[in-house]
Amino acid sequence: MSTSTDIVTDDITPLSAIRTDAPAAEGPREHFAWIDIRTVPEGLRDAVLQAAIHHRIGGIVSDDADLLNDLPPTVRRVLVTENGDGGPIPAAVDIVLTEHTGDGHTLVDAGPAADAGVHVVVSDAETLRHACETVRRAPWTILTFTDPTKIPLEIVIAAAENSGGRTVTVVNDIEDAEIVKLVLEHGSDGLLLAPRSADDVATLAEVIRPSADRIDLTELTVTSVEHIGMGERACIDTCSLLEKDEGCLIGSFSTGMFLSCSETHPLPYMPTRPFRWNAGAVHSYVLVPDNRTRYVSELQAGQPILAIRSTGEVREVRIGRVKIERRPLISVSATAPDGRKVNVIAQDDWHVRLLGPGGSVNNVTDLKPGDKLLGYAPVESRHVGLPITEFCDER
Repeated sequence: MSTSTDIVTDDITPLSAIRTDAPAAEGPREHFAWIDIRTVPEGLRDAVLQAAIHHRIGGIVSDDADLLNDLPPTVRRVLVTENGDGGPIPAAVDIVLTEHTGDGHTLVDAGPAADAGVHVVVSDAETLRHACETVRRAPWTILTFTDPTKIPLEIVIAAAENSGGRTVTVVNDIEDAEIVKLVLEHGSDGLLLAPRSADDVATLAEVIRPSADRIDLTELTVTSVEHIGMGERACIDTCSLLEKDEGCLIGSFSTGMFLSCSETHPLPYMPTRPFRWNAGAVHSYVLVPDNRTRYVSELQAGQPILAIRSTGEVREVRIGRVKIERRPLISVSATAPDGRKVNVIAQDDWHVRLLGPGGSVNNVTDLKPGDKLLGYAPVESRHVGLPITEFCDER
């Protein structure tokens, strides 16, 4: 993208006058990705474009109208023009993007068949002000930030709230894309990367891929509760504040896990710790992203783990600390609806809790046969944490 910092935003066409029904490759609330092929070497260009189409990348940015003309309508075809002097807009263009150069030129008229966009380079307070004005008025705003801080992006995202337009932030690499996606929780609407290879395209597609946001929980029926003596158990402290009905899935067997409760509920002898799970014994499986399990004893600060609510809603949180200590342990066994036996071993203390239907909170020391708890009973076994369909008898 251009590195000019003199961005003119006066006379930007208002949203009401801009066509916004161009072919949509992105969902209304999902992140999307564009790739800029202007700097891709010619010898790699075909491979990069094929990867973009295969991985359903949302848009292709180019200053070559003929190249865009060969692309399918499943992607947004974004044409970069120099100061709006590109002449008639080709039919195979969905967005016309103007690179402002500070000469007073206004946003290009994209005509009735395309949307208009503006690229703003944010390098100081004045260009940040231009960006905030632009995102409130233009249907598409492409943002380049010259400094590594994400504070200007936070300000622009806040300014764009409820504006109706969309923001696309230029990212330097995949690591930058992962950070930009999360700024102010929902991040920039789109990410724009100049890929160095077809592999970059595939990885970028993975960054914006929505993670599973629900999991099918089931009722587990307690069959026995047993005090089993001393052993090591772990607390998992996260970098997030957890809801009252939010926990992690944990169990002794990979084919059946219980929904453990965070310390979000009052205790008479200590303050609540709404970032913590009393997770269970160190041998326990815990569910992490990408449908994988890990042993509790393997978890470390900075790793991701899944937080699950009693309604089945899922989000990814990061571990801040894992604390392993020797404590008395209690074993809780139950059956799933299909008759499978499941088990969890936790600290033998009433402040350790498991969640039940409707988000009910159950102290492990008060459990008795017949009680109902919430859990997860996948049909696959596990090998090195990955689901696999094979014979496996866990007991």
